[in-house]
Formats: sequence, C-alpha cells, structure tokens
Amino acid sequence: MAVVLKSSEEIEKMRRAGRVVREVLELVRSHVKPGATTHDLERVAEAHIAALGAKPAFKGYHGFPCVLCTSVNSEVVHGIPSRKRVLKEGDIVSVDCGAVVDGYFGDAAITVPVGERIAASTAELLRVTEASLRAGIAAVKPGATLGDIGAAVQEVVESHGFSVVRDFVGHGIGSNMHEEPQVPNFGEAGRGMKLRAGMVIAIEPMVNVGKPEVRVLKDGWTAVTDDGSMSAHFEHTVAVTDTGARILTE
Repeated sequence: MAVVLKSSEEIEKMRRAGRVVREVLELVRSHVKPGATTHDLERVAEAHIAALGAKPAFKGYHGFPCVLCTSVNSEVVHGIPSRKRVLKEGDIVSVDCGAVVDGYFGDAAITVPVGERIAASTAELLRVTEASLRAGIAAVKPGATLGDIGAAVQEVVESHGFSVVRDFVGHGIGSNMHEEPQVPNFGEAGRGMKLRAGMVIAIEPMVNVGKPEVRVLKDGWTAVTDDGSMSAHFEHTVAVTDTGARILTE
C-alpha cells in the first residue's frame, strides 16, 4: 500500500479523534490505583468514548475484544483488560487507546505508575521512554527520514541502558488504523523513506529495562518481555507539516 498524504481537512478530523483519545487516556489515568482492575479501566474508557460520540478503534480490530490495551509490568503491548487483573502498588500499566471520528483515526498510549511508590529503575524507565518519544517527534519535518526518527528514539533509550523493542513498530494512520509506512523505533539517521507534508504517523517507543526480545502469550495478543523485565510504552499520532511536527493526540 502506498503512503496516503492527508489534506488539512482530513488532519483536522484526525485532530478531533486525537482529542477524544487524549481525554480518554487522562480520565483512565485518574482511575489507575491499587485495587482497580484493568477491566475497571476498560469500562471507564468505553463509556467515555461513547459519551463523546466517537467509535472505539481497537474493539473488533482483527478480533481484539476490548477498547483499550492494558499491559502491566512485563507486558509490552496488546494486553487484554480483565476482571482478574488487579493493579498493585508499584506496578506500571501501559494504556493504549484508539478512537474514530468521521472515519478518521487517532491513536496514543501512556504508561502510568500505580500508587505512590514505584522502584527507582521503573520511574527512570517511564521518564526515558517518554523522552524518547519526544526526541522522535522532534526529528519530524519534511525531508527528514524515518531513520532520523528511529535513530533519535534509539539514542535516548540506549544511552540510559534500556533497550528498544524491535518486533513492534509505529505506523502510518489515517482512514485506516494501520497504514504505510512502518515507523521503527531504531535505525540509522538519513536512511529510509523521506517524510513529506501531509503524512500522518503514530510514533510509539516500546522500551524494556532488560533485553529487547519479546514473545506473545497463548491468548494470541499479549506481548511480554522474554526476560520478564519491566516495559513501558508511550505513543502520539503526529502529522508532518511544512514547519515540522503537529501532535494530534496532545
């Protein structure tokens, strides 16, 4: 599939979808606390997406059963909300949400500490992963390359002793959830496809405390770190404009 450039009208629809996603994520963040289940977070998100007049992007996508992905501790991405998964003090939970407005998608993720006390190494993981997303976004401008984005993310992550997941990458987004191009969180500056105004991409570093290898559990969805180390995930939907990056999910 070729890269689809978006008009200003299409980007504005994606901005509206992005606002829904951001509002849902901030509401879910306020419900993350010890004793809550990941299903509690799902209920809050599903109700708020409906109240805002949007559609959930994830539910039913290739058979995924929920509106959120909730990935706890060593779960990297695509965790399925569950009544049995009770959050505990010191956990972290990555919350990934997508919404559709007027046929266009927004997609973003945050990783949230549970309670007031998380390990220093875990707090550093969250700080570095979010910083790596910012670095990737800062590399976005017409004429830059996908390799510039990946290299910027990778530099931040690896300079702090963490590792970038290689098995999952960011993606183009628009009237489809996943479009071309793929957007790796690693790479070599100056290499790969050049960015053009009108491209919209989801940049989403997934970062592990330990090694980068992951595996998928028997549910066919939940990806976990192979070595059991903690993992964090942050994501924004970003439009390439003539002047640089415009974050649509902020």
